[in-house]
Amino acid sequence: MLKVGLTGGIGAGKSEVSRLLVECGAVLIDADRIAREVVEPGTPGLAAVVEAFGEDVLTPEGRLDRPKLGSVVFADPEKLALLNSIVHPLVGARSRALEEGAPEDAVVVHDVPLLTENGLAPLYDLVVVVDAAPETQLDRLVRLRGMSEEDARARMAAQATREQRRAIADIVVDNDVPLADLHRRVREVWAELVRRARAARETAGKAGHAGQAGE
Repeated sequence: MLKVGLTGGIGAGKSEVSRLLVECGAVLIDADRIAREVVEPGTPGLAAVVEAFGEDVLTPEGRLDRPKLGSVVFADPEKLALLNSIVHPLVGARSRALEEGAPEDAVVVHDVPLLTENGLAPLYDLVVVVDAAPETQLDRLVRLRGMSEEDARARMAAQATREQRRAIADIVVDNDVPLADLHRRVREVWAELVRRARAARETAGKAGHAGQAGE
Protein backbone atom coordinates (compact mmCIF):
# COMPACT_ATOMS: atom_id res chain seq x y z
CA MET A 1 0.00 0.00 0.00
CA LEU A 2 1.17 3.48 -0.86
CA LYS A 3 -0.10 6.21 1.47
CA VAL A 4 -0.36 9.58 -0.26
CA GLY A 5 -1.16 12.90 1.40
CA LEU A 6 -3.00 15.28 -0.96
CA THR A 7 -3.30 18.95 -0.06
CA GLY A 8 -3.57 22.43 -1.50
CA GLY A 9 -4.77 25.90 -0.62
CA ILE A 10 -8.44 26.81 -0.69
CA GLY A 11 -9.51 27.37 -4.28
CA ALA A 12 -6.48 25.56 -5.72
CA GLY A 13 -8.62 22.77 -7.17
CA LYS A 14 -7.71 19.91 -4.85
CA SER A 15 -11.19 18.39 -5.04
CA GLU A 16 -10.95 18.08 -8.82
CA VAL A 17 -7.55 16.42 -8.57
CA SER A 18 -8.81 13.95 -5.95
CA ARG A 19 -11.80 13.14 -8.18
CA LEU A 20 -9.50 12.46 -11.14
CA LEU A 21 -7.24 10.24 -9.01
CA VAL A 22 -10.25 8.19 -7.94
CA GLU A 23 -11.16 7.77 -11.62
CA CYS A 24 -7.64 6.43 -12.17
CA GLY A 25 -8.09 3.87 -9.38
CA ALA A 26 -7.07 5.54 -6.11
CA VAL A 27 -8.79 4.79 -2.80
CA LEU A 28 -9.79 8.21 -1.44
CA ILE A 29 -10.03 9.07 2.25
CA ASP A 30 -11.53 12.56 2.54
CA ALA A 31 -10.71 14.22 5.87
CA ASP A 32 -13.33 16.95 5.40
CA ARG A 33 -16.11 14.45 4.78
CA ILE A 34 -15.03 12.36 7.77
CA ALA A 35 -14.93 15.50 9.93
CA ARG A 36 -18.60 16.05 9.09
CA GLU A 37 -19.51 12.42 9.72
CA VAL A 38 -17.97 12.26 13.22
CA VAL A 39 -20.23 15.10 14.44
CA GLU A 40 -23.49 13.84 12.95
CA PRO A 41 -26.49 13.73 15.33
CA GLY A 42 -26.22 10.90 17.83
CA THR A 43 -22.41 10.62 17.63
CA PRO A 44 -20.06 10.92 20.60
CA GLY A 45 -18.29 13.63 18.61
CA LEU A 46 -21.31 15.90 18.51
CA ALA A 47 -21.99 15.27 22.20
CA ALA A 48 -18.42 16.34 23.01
CA VAL A 49 -18.72 19.50 20.89
CA VAL A 50 -21.99 20.45 22.62
CA GLU A 51 -20.45 19.82 26.03
CA ALA A 52 -17.54 22.12 25.13
CA PHE A 53 -19.43 24.91 23.34
CA GLY A 54 -23.03 24.67 24.53
CA GLU A 55 -26.30 23.92 22.75
CA ASP A 56 -26.15 27.28 20.96
CA VAL A 57 -24.02 25.59 18.28
CA LEU A 58 -26.93 23.33 17.30
CA THR A 59 -29.63 24.01 14.74
CA PRO A 60 -33.28 23.63 15.83
CA GLU A 61 -33.15 20.14 14.28
CA GLY A 62 -30.26 19.13 16.52
CA ARG A 63 -27.53 19.20 13.88
CA LEU A 64 -24.26 21.07 14.22
CA ASP A 65 -24.64 24.69 13.09
CA ARG A 66 -21.33 25.00 11.31
CA PRO A 67 -21.48 28.74 10.52
CA LYS A 68 -22.29 29.53 14.16
CA LEU A 69 -19.55 27.28 15.50
CA GLY A 70 -17.15 28.74 12.96
CA SER A 71 -17.89 32.28 14.10
CA VAL A 72 -17.05 31.19 17.65
CA VAL A 73 -13.82 29.26 17.06
CA PHE A 74 -12.20 31.29 14.28
CA ALA A 75 -12.31 34.39 16.47
CA ASP A 76 -10.57 32.63 19.37
CA PRO A 77 -7.43 30.47 18.89
CA GLU A 78 -7.98 28.68 22.21
CA LYS A 79 -11.51 27.65 21.25
CA LEU A 80 -10.29 26.54 17.82
CA ALA A 81 -7.64 24.41 19.52
CA LEU A 82 -10.33 22.92 21.79
CA LEU A 83 -12.50 22.02 18.80
CA ASN A 84 -9.53 20.47 17.02
CA SER A 85 -8.68 18.43 20.12
CA ILE A 86 -12.18 16.90 19.92
CA VAL A 87 -12.50 16.36 16.17
CA HIS A 88 -8.97 15.52 15.00
CA PRO A 89 -8.57 12.27 17.03
CA LEU A 90 -11.95 11.06 15.75
CA VAL A 91 -11.02 11.87 12.16
CA GLY A 92 -7.64 10.17 12.61
CA ALA A 93 -9.19 6.99 14.00
CA ARG A 94 -11.77 6.80 11.22
CA SER A 95 -9.12 7.48 8.55
CA ARG A 96 -6.92 4.69 9.90
CA ALA A 97 -9.85 2.27 9.90
CA LEU A 98 -10.66 3.07 6.27
CA GLU A 99 -6.99 2.74 5.31
CA GLU A 100 -6.74 -0.66 6.99
CA GLY A 101 -9.76 -1.79 5.00
CA ALA A 102 -8.15 -0.94 1.65
CA PRO A 103 -6.50 -3.65 -0.50
CA GLU A 104 -2.82 -4.32 0.21
CA ASP A 105 -1.80 -3.11 -3.24
CA ALA A 106 -3.91 0.06 -3.14
CA VAL A 107 -2.78 3.62 -3.65
CA VAL A 108 -4.57 5.33 -0.77
CA VAL A 109 -4.97 9.09 -1.16
CA HIS A 110 -5.70 11.06 2.00
CA ASP A 111 -7.34 14.38 1.03
CA VAL A 112 -6.22 16.63 3.92
CA PRO A 113 -6.82 20.40 3.53
CA LEU A 114 -4.65 21.39 6.53
CA LEU A 115 -1.87 18.84 6.04
CA THR A 116 0.83 21.52 5.93
CA GLU A 117 -0.57 23.56 8.81
CA ASN A 118 -0.81 20.56 11.13
CA GLY A 119 2.62 19.10 10.25
CA LEU A 120 1.17 15.83 8.97
CA ALA A 121 3.55 15.19 6.04
CA PRO A 122 5.55 12.50 7.94
CA LEU A 123 2.41 10.33 8.14
CA TYR A 124 2.51 9.65 4.39
CA ASP A 125 4.84 7.92 1.97
CA LEU A 126 4.72 11.04 -0.16
CA VAL A 127 2.84 14.32 -0.41
CA VAL A 128 1.12 15.70 -3.50
CA VAL A 129 0.41 19.45 -3.46
CA VAL A 130 -2.13 21.03 -5.81
CA ASP A 131 -0.72 24.46 -6.55
CA ALA A 132 -2.26 27.61 -7.98
CA ALA A 133 -1.29 31.28 -7.88
CA PRO A 134 -3.00 33.31 -5.13
CA GLU A 135 -4.77 35.44 -7.74
CA THR A 136 -6.19 32.25 -9.28
CA GLN A 137 -7.40 31.06 -5.88
CA LEU A 138 -9.01 34.42 -5.18
CA ASP A 139 -10.77 34.49 -8.55
CA ARG A 140 -12.20 30.98 -8.06
CA LEU A 141 -13.42 31.71 -4.55
CA VAL A 142 -15.17 34.91 -5.55
CA ARG A 143 -16.43 33.87 -8.98
CA LEU A 144 -17.23 30.21 -8.44
CA ARG A 145 -18.03 29.98 -4.71
CA GLY A 146 -19.67 33.37 -4.33
CA MET A 147 -17.43 34.57 -1.50
CA SER A 148 -16.79 38.24 -0.92
CA GLU A 149 -13.23 39.25 -1.74
CA GLU A 150 -12.65 40.13 1.91
CA ASP A 151 -13.83 36.72 3.12
CA ALA A 152 -11.81 34.93 0.45
CA ARG A 153 -8.62 36.79 1.36
CA ALA A 154 -9.19 36.06 5.06
CA ARG A 155 -9.61 32.33 4.39
CA MET A 156 -6.45 32.27 2.29
CA ALA A 157 -4.47 34.20 4.91
CA ALA A 158 -5.49 31.71 7.62
CA GLN A 159 -3.81 28.86 5.71
CA ALA A 160 -0.19 28.01 5.06
CA THR A 161 1.56 30.04 2.40
CA ARG A 162 2.09 28.74 -1.10
CA GLU A 163 5.82 28.46 -0.35
CA GLN A 164 5.20 26.42 2.81
CA ARG A 165 3.03 23.93 0.93
CA ARG A 166 5.50 23.56 -1.91
CA ALA A 167 8.32 22.98 0.61
CA ILE A 168 6.75 19.72 1.81
CA ALA A 169 5.70 18.50 -1.64
CA ASP A 170 7.15 15.38 -3.24
CA ILE A 171 4.98 16.02 -6.30
CA VAL A 172 3.42 19.34 -7.36
CA VAL A 173 0.34 19.51 -9.59
CA ASP A 174 0.12 22.90 -11.28
CA ASN A 175 -3.54 23.89 -11.53
CA ASP A 176 -3.03 27.23 -13.27
CA VAL A 177 -3.71 25.39 -16.53
CA PRO A 178 -6.65 24.45 -18.80
CA LEU A 179 -8.68 21.45 -17.64
CA ALA A 180 -7.31 19.19 -20.38
CA ASP A 181 -3.76 19.89 -19.22
CA LEU A 182 -4.74 19.17 -15.62
CA HIS A 183 -6.23 15.81 -16.66
CA ARG A 184 -3.02 14.93 -18.48
CA ARG A 185 -0.88 15.92 -15.49
CA VAL A 186 -2.99 13.86 -13.09
CA ARG A 187 -2.59 10.80 -15.33
CA GLU A 188 1.19 11.34 -15.19
CA VAL A 189 1.05 11.61 -11.41
CA TRP A 190 -1.05 8.44 -11.19
CA ALA A 191 1.50 6.53 -13.27
CA GLU A 192 4.22 7.71 -10.87
CA LEU A 193 2.18 6.67 -7.81
CA VAL A 194 1.57 3.22 -9.28
CA ARG A 195 5.29 2.88 -10.06
CA ARG A 196 6.21 3.83 -6.48
CA ALA A 197 3.62 1.46 -5.03
CA ARG A 198 4.98 -1.40 -7.13
CA ALA A 199 8.57 -0.60 -6.12
CA ALA A 200 7.59 -0.52 -2.45
CA ARG A 201 5.90 -3.93 -2.75
CA GLU A 202 8.94 -5.41 -4.48
CA THR A 203 11.25 -4.02 -1.79
CA ALA A 204 9.03 -5.42 0.94
CA GLY A 205 8.91 -8.78 -0.82
CA LYS A 206 12.70 -8.97 -1.07
CA ALA A 207 13.06 -8.02 2.57
CA GLY A 208 10.60 -10.76 3.50
CA HIS A 209 12.50 -13.37 1.48
CA ALA A 210 15.81 -12.26 3.00
CA GLY A 211 14.35 -12.58 6.49
CA GLN A 212 13.09 -16.10 5.78
CA ALA A 213 16.46 -17.10 4.35
CA GLY A 214 18.21 -15.91 7.48
CA GLU A 215 15.98 -17.87 9.84
